Amino acid sequence: MGIWTLAKKDMRILLRDPRAVTILFAMPLIFILVLGVSLGEGFGQKPDDRLKVSVLVLDEGPPRYFDRPMILREGMALSAMGSLDSLSSLGTMASTRQLHDAWFPHEPWADRLLKDLGDTASIRVELIRTRAEAEDLVRSGRRAAVLVVGRHFSKRVSRCSFLSHGWREFFRDTTALPMGPDPIQMMLRAAYDESQTAFPMYLGDGLNPFFRDGVKLDVLDVEVLRDPTQQTASAIIDQVAQGSLLRIVMPWMIGRAFEKVADPKFLTLLGNEKQIPGMVRAFLDSPLATDSQKRQLGLGLKNALQNLFPKYNLTAKTWASLTKEAELEGRGPEAIGFREDGAGFLRRGAMRYQLLVPSYLVMFAFFMVLTVGWMFVAERRQGTMRRLRLAPLSSFDILVGKLLPCLALSLMQGVLVLAAGRVLFGMSWGPHPRWILAVVASTSMAAMGLAVLTAAIAKTETQVAIYGTLLVLVLAGLSGALMGDRSQLPEQMQTVSLATPHAWALDAYRQLLTTPVPAVHRVAEACGVLLAFGFGFLVLAWLSLRRSLRTG
Repeated sequence: MGIWTLAKKDMRILLRDPRAVTILFAMPLIFILVLGVSLGEGFGQKPDDRLKVSVLVLDEGPPRYFDRPMILREGMALSAMGSLDSLSSLGTMASTRQLHDAWFPHEPWADRLLKDLGDTASIRVELIRTRAEAEDLVRSGRRAAVLVVGRHFSKRVSRCSFLSHGWREFFRDTTALPMGPDPIQMMLRAAYDESQTAFPMYLGDGLNPFFRDGVKLDVLDVEVLRDPTQQTASAIIDQVAQGSLLRIVMPWMIGRAFEKVADPKFLTLLGNEKQIPGMVRAFLDSPLATDSQKRQLGLGLKNALQNLFPKYNLTAKTWASLTKEAELEGRGPEAIGFREDGAGFLRRGAMRYQLLVPSYLVMFAFFMVLTVGWMFVAERRQGTMRRLRLAPLSSFDILVGKLLPCLALSLMQGVLVLAAGRVLFGMSWGPHPRWILAVVASTSMAAMGLAVLTAAIAKTETQVAIYGTLLVLVLAGLSGALMGDRSQLPEQMQTVSLATPHAWALDAYRQLLTTPVPAVHRVAEACGVLLAFGFGFLVLAWLSLRRSLRTG
């Protein structure tokens, strides 16, 4: 009965100053708020050793006449036209279908670029939605660089070739004519302009995308937006893009060139060479030699060259096929869309709050050391402790009577901070919210045990301030609670910090709040260790208090 009387008296003393109680509850929230809006985007994120490559894809895809859905759609439309008979319509559909079957890769070249990036084990692809967003990410320093795949990327890659010379060599400058522009020349130029989609005549214009340092990005309509303050990181991303583009474009160009060996046009060129023996030239120029025989000769030359280079598949269109390696079927990029970590000015729902809220909840739970210490010192200064010694109360009763109101206050603080974390900062309580209450209770027990021990040892307000502040800051720094993320400590220090109750509480919260499938047995173990800390501190406090009561 005396314990409850003593506890109620101390609770009234604590609540007599509502401003102090409000500040006690508000301090952890203030720290969480300031750090929550100040910390960088990556704080609290799961570390990933892979390089994140941010990509903005604006590619419009292959030419429309090689788009299978478009071919079928327009082929059906032609069939429905009354001006065309059924045979011509079917012939149109057959020719366009054959054209599509010969086309490679039947998908936008940007998709193959993303697949190549994603198939690289050390790279993770992040897709950006708009150019404005990409520029903002680079300008703000949140990304070192963003790879921008332009609208004409598929068209440009399709035109890469060792063969073609370029259509501009066949047309003169239309603006230089004395009578003004030539309309025929203008029409031809328009037909060969890649910006139009009516006729894919621009594919006849071969592009050379290579130079001394690798691939000319601008030739392929590719750009790297760079943050000038992160030159090393942006250079790495640039080289990653160079490697992927090289693996995409080079096999495509080699395969297209090698296929020409069996082409009758190549045999015609071969027959025009002066070094060709007369017998071979006579066969190539003979009207008796059929196209089938010439095609067989071309295939023989092609097969001979292939046998000369057995380690490579010269007709391949992909890097894996060129090098005779197995394609990584079904993998593709592990592409993630860009998403801000949290929303609004407070970044509500950000991962950082899953760490900041429990870290500062644990840290400020131990700030009760100062409150309990000042209560004990006030009892001694006012002579109340001496009167308590004369009352029918043991040192244990006095200790528990002092402990209960502070323990209740600590539990209230923990529950209110977690509730505020949910409402104000959008934090999640995880799949086991009941276990969170167990961690709050066991942490409060450990904190109050240490608070009572400090109060029993300290004799003056100055000693309480020194002992309490030193304990709170040293233990918070040693455990990682002060920095908000215990995983940032070196591995050796993470082991050493288990000598503090803070570390066990933080590990329990991390299991519950940041792990998709928490290991409940580890949480229970942490709660047991915290209770052991609390009872151990209480025993030491009881021994110290009993000695001090005896000596007066």
